[in-house]
Amino acid sequence: MGFDPKVPYNELPLLPPDKNIESKTILKKCIEARTALAELKQAGQLIPDQSVLINTIPLLEARTSSEIENIVTTTDELFKYAALDNEKADPATKETLRYRQALFHGYQTMEKRPVSITMAIAVCSQIRDTDVTIRRTGGTVLSNPLTRETIYTPPIGEKVILDKLSNWEHFLNEFISIDPLIRMAVMHYQFEAIHPFTDGNGRTGRLLNTLFLVQERLLEIPILYLSKYILDKRQDYYFAIRAVTERQEWEEWILYMLDAVEQTARWTNRKIQAIRELQEHTRDFVRKAAGKIYSRELVDIIFTQPYCRIRNVVEARIAQRQTASIHLKKLVRIGVLDERKEGRDQIFIHPKFLALLKTDENTFAPYQS
Repeated sequence: MGFDPKVPYNELPLLPPDKNIESKTILKKCIEARTALAELKQAGQLIPDQSVLINTIPLLEARTSSEIENIVTTTDELFKYAALDNEKADPATKETLRYRQALFHGYQTMEKRPVSITMAIAVCSQIRDTDVTIRRTGGTVLSNPLTRETIYTPPIGEKVILDKLSNWEHFLNEFISIDPLIRMAVMHYQFEAIHPFTDGNGRTGRLLNTLFLVQERLLEIPILYLSKYILDKRQDYYFAIRAVTERQEWEEWILYMLDAVEQTARWTNRKIQAIRELQEHTRDFVRKAAGKIYSRELVDIIFTQPYCRIRNVVEARIAQRQTASIHLKKLVRIGVLDERKEGRDQIFIHPKFLALLKTDENTFAPYQS
């Protein structure tokens, strides 16, 4: 009997797949993806203050991963409410900020807790802002958003789901002879197919991809903008997933994910290089235009906090409150920052940096004296 999308897929095959997942084509693509990741890792190390990357790239990943699930906000809203009390943010922005928070939490606990069932539950709980549990009842189906036709029904039964998750975890962490990039691709499909939670599976699965690459030492910090590729090639993503589900055609799916890693690693690398160039240009300009108030730390803070408050400067021990205000206002006068009132907060916005983060462009107009 063939695959029936309306029947719970309790017969989802266990891992490893009963197919050749290390073909010559896949292994060749692995080399290309690994090279791109190594270059990204090196580029990240060239920025002395890693918080510049930690505070920015994961927020872009959070926005795009959420957009795949039709949770839409803007980059400006995210950076604004990452700096402010986000209680005033709209629901989509709050939910997207929780994705970044979940990514940070997972990253910070990786030494104690590898990618696992426990981590997946913790991550999904943070994304959804509630304690999630494994699905215990049926009724979960995936449908075509236009036709509402059922395209997939995941396994049902708590024991069935837990058994498949246990196998998933074992494959991830025990089958170390298989290249970690191939394991990541297989892991992502299997997690989506098990669909262990009532909601949040897609975002949780994509977040675990990045954490797994950190776990396997292919990245030092979680700065791969992987969801950008998936959003740009969403139809190919679902087509490749269905090919595995319906016909066990693994190669196309694995190649898709390897290309996603390679292309987004190269995109992120180019973006980091552009950030470094803007940092150097900004330091030079502020040194010349702002005179005595210049310090490397002052310029760095407007890159770690593109929506900067006086409090950020004080907490970084760059200056006391009154002096911090003078410094930021000087950066406004010379055209580096814009100033805006948000409730009781005075916000100092770094428009060139935000423009660099919001587009695929990696160029910027120089500051004018």
